[in-house]
Amino acid sequence: MLAISDIHGELDKFERLLNVVQYDNEQDQLLLLGDYVDRGPKSRAVLDKVIQLTSEGAITLLGNHDKMMIDAFENPEDPFHLKRWYYNGGIKTLKNYGYEIENDDAKYWYNTEKIPEPLVLNEQIRPHIAFLKTLPFYYETDTHIFVHAGVHPDTALELTDSHTLVWIREEFHKGYNGEKTVIFGHTPTKHLHKKPEVYIGENNIIGIDGGCAYGGRLYCFEAVEKSIYYVE
Repeated sequence: MLAISDIHGELDKFERLLNVVQYDNEQDQLLLLGDYVDRGPKSRAVLDKVIQLTSEGAITLLGNHDKMMIDAFENPEDPFHLKRWYYNGGIKTLKNYGYEIENDDAKYWYNTEKIPEPLVLNEQIRPHIAFLKTLPFYYETDTHIFVHAGVHPDTALELTDSHTLVWIREEFHKGYNGEKTVIFGHTPTKHLHKKPEVYIGENNIIGIDGGCAYGGRLYCFEAVEKSIYYVE
């Protein structure tokens, strides 16, 4: 079971990593743990690739950046959703789809009280939003839980709200003590143990976000054999 998370528009790294692991959809189960868009240069192309891989059998989950992308279009009455996406890398993603933003400085939208103009779905982005809306928030086996950010340590997985599954950090990192191994992304490994390597916690959690969008590694973790592959 090959798990990859937090591709963030880095198509070249993603395709190189699939070559490194010699991915074969007829023999391997690929699990993509979310955050396909934002920050990197080719979010649209990454989603095209993800849609292809999903049609060929990959299990594809939703991340917080993918959820922000949906919310920016689905909640025009609340400009918070669009502003939050703007200052978390959404402007670069929108440019992939032909949008022109009045101010493309993410920091500007973080600091200003100005309300951005609502977005209208164009025909380029519409199928990608529709695809993202079909994705689940976690995948569970007899031995593992695959999820973008983590699970709530005190709440049954099936009862956990979706916001937690794509946003949780410290409460999960320090509080989880379940029997199943949780494979997650969202928090770069250097923030978990001050190193770029995959984080293998003593409490049965494994973090695989190598900070690809910030010039770091894109990891693939083979969950059964615990093998680690990456590209710089």
